[in-house]
Amino acid sequence: MAADRISPFDQRHPRLGAHMSIAGGYYRAVEAAARAGCDCVQVFTKNNNQWRGKPISADEASLFHETLARLGIRDPLSHASYLINLASPDGALHNKSILALADELRRASLLGIPYVVVHPGAYTTSSLDEGIAQTARAVREVLRATQELPTGLLLENTAGQGSTLGSQFGELATLLDAVGPSERCGVCIDTCHAFAAGYDLTSASGYRSMMDELDAVIGLRRVKAIHLNDSKKGLGSRVDRHEHIGHGEIGDAAFCRLLNDPRWIDVPMYLETEKGVHDNEDWDVINLRRLRACFIAKRNNKR
Repeated sequence: MAADRISPFDQRHPRLGAHMSIAGGYYRAVEAAARAGCDCVQVFTKNNNQWRGKPISADEASLFHETLARLGIRDPLSHASYLINLASPDGALHNKSILALADELRRASLLGIPYVVVHPGAYTTSSLDEGIAQTARAVREVLRATQELPTGLLLENTAGQGSTLGSQFGELATLLDAVGPSERCGVCIDTCHAFAAGYDLTSASGYRSMMDELDAVIGLRRVKAIHLNDSKKGLGSRVDRHEHIGHGEIGDAAFCRLLNDPRWIDVPMYLETEKGVHDNEDWDVINLRRLRACFIAKRNNKR
């Protein structure tokens, strides 16, 4: 049974969805989202472990659009391949990553997807400053190469493993400043990554501090999507391991704060938790129901 959506007559509710597989066709991801009770959906536009994907046909794109409209799924989002490393000091990999990301934007545009989420990259043998400069150059080049497209980029915060960029909001802000002003470049915030990077959103004061910093250095208006993931590892672990909602180190209270924060009511939110079945029920359904219960309970308490 799907995690039923909140009544369409209550328009001011969080828009919740999940990442879904495109196996069998892009429209299949939309159908899976609807079955789970999603409001929105995230996809890869090709095999995530390959640099190139087969061209998207007009029929495939049309069926994707039609299925979104028919099933009432909004805010489709695309996630770029994890092979891409915009910060790499290796010239060949850096250039290959630029070409691959530009292709990701073109593919998303064909499907009518407004944003592609990408990780800022890892600087490996160089330095943080050099990595930020390298990623900024790459993003500027990708945006120039795709300037005719409406689809934009969202830089995702990271857990801070190894030499990855973007675990601190200040790093993302520096990167955005280096890219320069662009309406096609924003941010996607991942709750697991933020927690693993040291942002303690489990307490009211920690959540407030995190949001104050995000607003001050980046600006809340630049956050166009949120990934809702609990964390298998502890605060500041710098380890990116997603867990089902309420089953990890972050816990329900933090997600209740986020879902009931009116500043995020119009920002779509997507699960990236492990697929599977628990007690004969789909995990996406379970996670969505748990999130919606947080919102409904808090809303009812205010009445």
